[in-house]
Amino acid sequence: MIGSLASATDTEVAAAAALAGAEVVRARYGRLHSRIDKGSGDFATDADLAAEPAILDVIRAARPGDAVHGEEGGRQGAADAEREWLVDPLCGTLNYATGSQLVAVNVALRNGPAAVADPFSGEVFLTDGETARVRSGVPGDERPLAPTAETRLVDVNLDPPFPSAPGFRAVDLLAHPGFVENFRPRVVSTTLALAWVAAGRRAAYVTDGGDLSGSVHFAAGIALCRAAGCVVTGVDGGPVGSGGRGLVAAADAGTHELLLSMTGGRGRTG
Repeated sequence: MIGSLASATDTEVAAAAALAGAEVVRARYGRLHSRIDKGSGDFATDADLAAEPAILDVIRAARPGDAVHGEEGGRQGAADAEREWLVDPLCGTLNYATGSQLVAVNVALRNGPAAVADPFSGEVFLTDGETARVRSGVPGDERPLAPTAETRLVDVNLDPPFPSAPGFRAVDLLAHPGFVENFRPRVVSTTLALAWVAAGRRAAYVTDGGDLSGSVHFAAGIALCRAAGCVVTGVDGGPVGSGGRGLVAAADAGTHELLLSMTGGRGRTG
């Protein structure tokens, strides 16, 4: 399988790499996991550390000249490499360590194709940068992603840091009268929720933070949402990128504008 990827598209490489990581995560589920402290309450498990090499093996076999940046191993490859892959081997580590299956494996070529794999549903969400689709674990079952706000469910990331406080605090959004009137909160605590926005299973996703466009956690989900036609900006309505503030990814313009009215944002850049 790995050898055949040399002639595959970047999208297929991303999908195969994400699924390779997902296989490791699924196989190790339910064990008593060792924890590697990363400071400030963050940690990795042995599953994070085992999944990342499995992902990198696929990328290196298919694209040996590219650099990779993994959450656990940092940047590797030639310093002058023109292309870089962003890898989050297990997004939702705390969920996983406590027995929850709400996790994702994220792989993205910077400013290019991306994939998000759900280790437990068997789904992989993928984009070539122009279109977005989902494959189930059933051969031949592939569907385009179709965002919709019908569920009115909004995932809000409550994890620190909170760089926009006191102007914007995610926890305050949950008590905002307009939010309570129009939406119902969810706290999945993994960027799998971004794939769900693209797939129509969530109306929106909101998180604070800085520039998330090059984050190993967020790059793949942002790429999916953009390709699916979601409205994606910072919490201030500005672009997601250098100097950006957090993320609002919404299924449609109306949902996006309503959320911006609560986060203190103005306007939208798409």
